[in-house]
Amino acid sequence: MKIKLLFVVIVLTSIITNAQKKPNVVIFFADDISAREIPIYNSSVWSNPWRENTSDKKYRAKTPNLDKLANEGVWITTAWAATVCNPSRAMMLSGRYAYQTKWWNNKDKGYGPDENGKIGTWPVYMSSPILLGHAAQKMGYGTFWAGKTQMAGSYERHGFDEGCFTPGGLQDNDNPYADFKHEYKKINGKRTLINVDTGKPADTYMQHSWYWYPHVKLMNHPSSPNNNYAWWPNTKESKKNFGLNTYGPDVELEFVFDFMERQQKKGKPFFIYHTTHLGHDGFNWFNPDDESSWPGTPKVTWDGKKYTRQEPKITGDKGVYNTHNSITESGIHNHINYIDYQVWLYRKKLKEMDVEDNTIFIFAADNGTGGYGKNKGIQQRGCHIPLIIYAPGMKKHGEQDILVSIADILPTIADMIGFEFPEDYKLDGKSLKPYLYGDETEHRKWLYTYRGPEQLVRGTQVLKDGADKWWDLTTFPKDLTSYKSIKWGEASNEFKKEKKELIKVLPQYDFYFDEYNAPGVTKTPKKRPRYARKSKDKKVY
Repeated sequence: MKIKLLFVVIVLTSIITNAQKKPNVVIFFADDISAREIPIYNSSVWSNPWRENTSDKKYRAKTPNLDKLANEGVWITTAWAATVCNPSRAMMLSGRYAYQTKWWNNKDKGYGPDENGKIGTWPVYMSSPILLGHAAQKMGYGTFWAGKTQMAGSYERHGFDEGCFTPGGLQDNDNPYADFKHEYKKINGKRTLINVDTGKPADTYMQHSWYWYPHVKLMNHPSSPNNNYAWWPNTKESKKNFGLNTYGPDVELEFVFDFMERQQKKGKPFFIYHTTHLGHDGFNWFNPDDESSWPGTPKVTWDGKKYTRQEPKITGDKGVYNTHNSITESGIHNHINYIDYQVWLYRKKLKEMDVEDNTIFIFAADNGTGGYGKNKGIQQRGCHIPLIIYAPGMKKHGEQDILVSIADILPTIADMIGFEFPEDYKLDGKSLKPYLYGDETEHRKWLYTYRGPEQLVRGTQVLKDGADKWWDLTTFPKDLTSYKSIKWGEASNEFKKEKKELIKVLPQYDFYFDEYNAPGVTKTPKKRPRYARKSKDKKVY
């Protein structure tokens, strides 16, 4: 009996040890941040708080920890996502483009059945049954989703065991804890957006706060075992501490770290998908008349070795607030500074847990900055994102002048954690592992993305944007965008040759007009966004 018991103990110990050898994974997916906003990309221009271009260093982000991560790992000069968040998030999770997922644009997604047969926005997990979270779960990972959701259907069916969401979803209007939200009322017969906190009309789009005094929803957390979803705060202590000083990105990170610790105690590797709101604009509830786009964050100070965070102190009510100089001014640069602070906290935590050298860490954003690039098919403004990858044992380090798609993340992670896709499973992404760990000097010959029916494609010399304009990539502009227009009558043979090759790429993805929905679904939207390309007859190939 003792021998059998000893055998069982040895086997269990071996299983736990093998599980712990698998690399942990953290994907920090920021919101609406162009590559040009991150200092390591060395752009001469960035965004000021009013969505204008600036070279004023006062509005330049400071990112010592992202810089360190980029140099210890790699940073990609040309990474593309879609031009706006919904299709980019579908691309990240599925490793597929819209001709497969039917997520063409934010307000332009194909119809299809959910798991119950109900026709609506086609959930990505219905078109693509192997998402990032699924691959991790199948390899024995505990999976956690934090931050922004924006995905149709059931959150769990995306492959996540638990979640902490700062929901921007307007269906989540039953939050009993915070009145930082909007609602529509009829005033003098006119439908008017109202700031619930003040009761006054609000000149913005409808939203609930995901920053200060946030709306937080938990999924499958141990603190609410009898309820898959629960509004937070949901304990005596959390209710006591919750209020105007509560900052949504801090709450997310607390729950992420709690999950990481619990997974380590179980001897299981963790997979974190952290889709922060940081970088996205937001209504300034503390100053409803503020015309800038990015509400202030808690103040953080870097001394060369560590960050110090000042505890916010905010008082007031009904639109009249005093922040006591305890939070920053508005601006995307302060959001990026706070991301850098959170990246430092992540790496500090991983070091404390003794897993820093066994954790893959990826930093990226979903699309270009609001005002400058978001939802724009011009040149590569909407799709050019920052991408930093750190993984143990990589051969490559620092700047990598290669082409990478956000669709490449799923096959890369799958490759690194040992997950194999069925042979007939069609991905559009390509694993970066052979490049990162080998001697290859090229990852892709071209990049493709879309904005509804608009198709963007580029190689190393020429770029076709969503308006079918062609741009010369051989001279790299200091502002990362001011490329020269190509006059094909004067163009070199090299340009013409690459254009010919790029045009061959387009037909395999050009199904917006012919296969807009899931197979067999004929429903069409009443209205679609305005695009440069208006019919399937307008082709450049």
